[in-house]
Amino acid sequence: MSLTILTDTRFQPPDLAPTPARPVRALARDLDVTQSLDPHRHAWGQLTFALSGVLRVTTPGSSWIVPPLRAIWIAPEVVHAIHVLENARLRPLGILAARAPFEGEECRVLAVSALLRELIVALGQTGPGPRETLLAELILDELPGTATRPMRVPLPQDKRIKALCAALIDNPASELTLGQWASRVGASERTLTRLFERELGMRFGHWRQQVRLAHAAPLIARGMPLSQVAGELGYASQSAFSAMFKKTFGSSPSAFFAGEEAR
Repeated sequence: MSLTILTDTRFQPPDLAPTPARPVRALARDLDVTQSLDPHRHAWGQLTFALSGVLRVTTPGSSWIVPPLRAIWIAPEVVHAIHVLENARLRPLGILAARAPFEGEECRVLAVSALLRELIVALGQTGPGPRETLLAELILDELPGTATRPMRVPLPQDKRIKALCAALIDNPASELTLGQWASRVGASERTLTRLFERELGMRFGHWRQQVRLAHAAPLIARGMPLSQVAGELGYASQSAFSAMFKKTFGSSPSAFFAGEEAR
C-alpha cells in the first residue's frame, strides 16, 4: 500500500495537540464503517484506542488490526492511516514527543488494562487543571509497562505483490494458492515466492496466517464462537485454527482472551 503524506490541518485536530503544560491530550471521536482517516503524520505521538469497534492502522511498511482490548502506539512523525472495520468509539491520546513512553519509531500494539482504559476515559472527561495533570502522569507511568502483542502484518513495496497482499487483508479467508495468485498478478510463482521472502521475511503461507490471526482477534473479542471464527478465516476446523493461534501466541484463544479480561 502506498501512503501519500497529508499535512492538511483537518488530520491534525488542534484539540489533540499536546503542550509541555498539557503533555497528554484526549479526544473523543465516533467513526462508522464508511469513514477513514487518510495517511497523515503529526509532531506528537499518538495512542490510538477505541472503546468499541475495530480499526485497521496502516503505515508504509505494516498493517495492524486493533480490537477494543488493544491500542496501538504511533511514534511522532510516523505516517499512518486509519480504516474503520466496525463502527468505532475512537478515544485517541496525543502525547508530547518529549514525553513519549517508548523509544524509536516502531509502532507497538498494546494490551489495554482496565486501569489504563479508565484513565483514558477519565482524561477525556477532564479539562485543564490539577486533575488533568494527575491523570496524564498516571497514563505516562502506566504505558511503558504495558504488554505488547505480536499482531503486526508486514506490507510489501514491490507492486507485483502489493495487490495480492491488499486482497488477502480484505478477504483473509481466500483459499487461492500462490500459483493461482501468480496468474492474476502477472508474475511467476517462483518470483512471488522470492518477493515474499525478500520483502516480508517469510513465506506466503506464513504471511497469510499472520493476516488471519490479526483478523481473528476482534472476532474472538466480541464473543464469536471459535468454530465460526475458524470458518470465516478459511481454516479447515476449529482445532486447526486453535493450534495455529497457540503456536503464535503461546496459549489457546480461550485462555488468551480470558487472561486479557482478567487483567
